[in-house]
Amino acid sequence: MKSEQPVAQLKVNSSGPIKIFLVDDDAVFLKLLEIGLRQQGDFDIETFATGERCLLRLSHHPDVVILDYHLDGIDKNAINGIETLDKIKAFDADIPVLMLSSQDKIEVAVDCMHHGAFDYIVKSESALVRLQKMVTTVAGYKKMEKTLNWYMKIAAANTIH
Repeated sequence: MKSEQPVAQLKVNSSGPIKIFLVDDDAVFLKLLEIGLRQQGDFDIETFATGERCLLRLSHHPDVVILDYHLDGIDKNAINGIETLDKIKAFDADIPVLMLSSQDKIEVAVDCMHHGAFDYIVKSESALVRLQKMVTTVAGYKKMEKTLNWYMKIAAANTIH
């Protein structure tokens, strides 16, 4: 199942593909997600098994982060998805974070949204399709935002003269 509009056609910036950080402690799911996204678009993907590892690489400026809610499968002392989300937002509030979880509970989704998640996606058979659509949406928003900022700079420069 492919989305109608190819994800590969959307670029967040003109210098390259959409940069995605995938963060999940389930190595099999992480690899399936990476392969599925690579097959659907032109992405620069970095994968991480813990939130801590992801946080160390935020200086690489991801366009979007796909983040698991729990993150305690490898290290029981690892920070969870919500703590990771909070630290990502503290680093750069404009990085869109898509939260993933096997929990289909409204309370978990609401909690993620209150912490600044762009969306909450339940791990299921349709999760990859939904993620592809959300990455496309995020890329479109970021592209529009960059274009708007460019026009605003031009307008500001013209009002100064």
